[in-house]
Amino acid sequence: MQETSNSGVYKSRDRSQWVRLQTLTGLRWVAICGQMIAIAITSSQFGILIDLGLTTIAIGAAVCMNLVTHLVYPENKRLTEAEAMGMLLFDLLQLAFLVALTGGLHNPFALLVLTPVVISATALRLRSTVLLGLVAIGIISVMAFVYIPMQLEDGTILKMPEIFLFGFWAAIVIGVAFLSAYAGRVTAEINSMTDALWATQNALAREQKLTDLDGVVAAAAHELGTPLATIKLASSELADDLPEGSDLREDAILIRDQADRCRDILRSMGRAGKDDKHMRQVPLETLVKDAANPHLDRGIDLHFDFHPLPEGLDRQPTVVRSPEIIHGLRNLIQNAVDFSKGNVWVLGRWDEQEISLAILDDGPGFTANDIARIGDPFMRRRRSGTPKRRPGYEGMGLGLFIAKTLLERSGAELTFVNAPENSLAVGDLPDAKGALITVVWPAELIQRADPEDSEPLGENIRFEV
Repeated sequence: MQETSNSGVYKSRDRSQWVRLQTLTGLRWVAICGQMIAIAITSSQFGILIDLGLTTIAIGAAVCMNLVTHLVYPENKRLTEAEAMGMLLFDLLQLAFLVALTGGLHNPFALLVLTPVVISATALRLRSTVLLGLVAIGIISVMAFVYIPMQLEDGTILKMPEIFLFGFWAAIVIGVAFLSAYAGRVTAEINSMTDALWATQNALAREQKLTDLDGVVAAAAHELGTPLATIKLASSELADDLPEGSDLREDAILIRDQADRCRDILRSMGRAGKDDKHMRQVPLETLVKDAANPHLDRGIDLHFDFHPLPEGLDRQPTVVRSPEIIHGLRNLIQNAVDFSKGNVWVLGRWDEQEISLAILDDGPGFTANDIARIGDPFMRRRRSGTPKRRPGYEGMGLGLFIAKTLLERSGAELTFVNAPENSLAVGDLPDAKGALITVVWPAELIQRADPEDSEPLGENIRFEV
């Protein structure tokens, strides 16, 4: 299972402490019922002689364990990894003892020793799973020689041929290794995807909060503009009417100056306000430059080129300004800036059917293995063997995953290639030999109505305090 940073993504050692005691005790009750039914049917219906005293002791130990844990611990008890491993180890030993009393490997139920190991692979760390797996292999190896044989009432001993016995032993050993590895791998991928989706939702929520905050500030600046102007006008007139050098005149001047200061503060805070109705739809280039804004001062030259395709309209399309699109494009541009040598190009093209963006850099580009895995969370490097340390954090592919998820949610289709492999017109960019990411939307999904045909925006919503 993966180990990640403490930025809100859970580590595998954290998950190993999520197992509830009630879950394991519930599974043990199911196993106890199954063991009792199997012994009852075997002895009564098939006439197999079983030492009921020893088997009752084995099953009774499991019952006592459940009762003790129920009395000692609360129902919502979360087990530490050591406690969970101890519980599974007890189940493994109890089952092995019961199987040894009923024929050892000649008992087909010996296959159930796989259960604790698989549970460990899905819930605990690799070290615990390996330890349980080795114990299980050791137990079945011992049971091949040390066991109480199953015997019919007429004295017949039930046993498999030696070659079948060896095959059954080999099958259990392979099953322990394969099923535990398979379950652990699938669980790790599910956990990685869960972590990545959680990070995506948080990134989107953060972007939405920033957008909403900008809108509130812009609305406040808009609504307070008139009263501040009135205060300034009244204080200026008072200052003109009052005698030179008087305290009242100085107070009026102070009020006027502070009104100007309030106006400047609101103007600077509301500079990026984007929730006004006229900012909910913006030209394509404005949207892209807004997304790229945090990366303009990182020492890399960003070049923007926007023009229509041969049969497209000259007027730049007006698109919806959504947090998903902005955050997704910002992550793609950040990826290009992180790996570029000095230049990043953002090309915008459009016609009546599609709106496309291409983000290129002059870095090392993608390897074939990278391209096949792009979009998976927790990719750790772009070019194997020569990783480039990103500024401020260790890249894990999470940014590209978030970008891909958010942009695909908006209806876009993304492709990741190297610049010479794409038919996009990059002939006039001889240095663009690195990675090329294209984002293509059907025009009807993000494009707003033609500004000439759109209805009036109306008044902005007043915020009541």
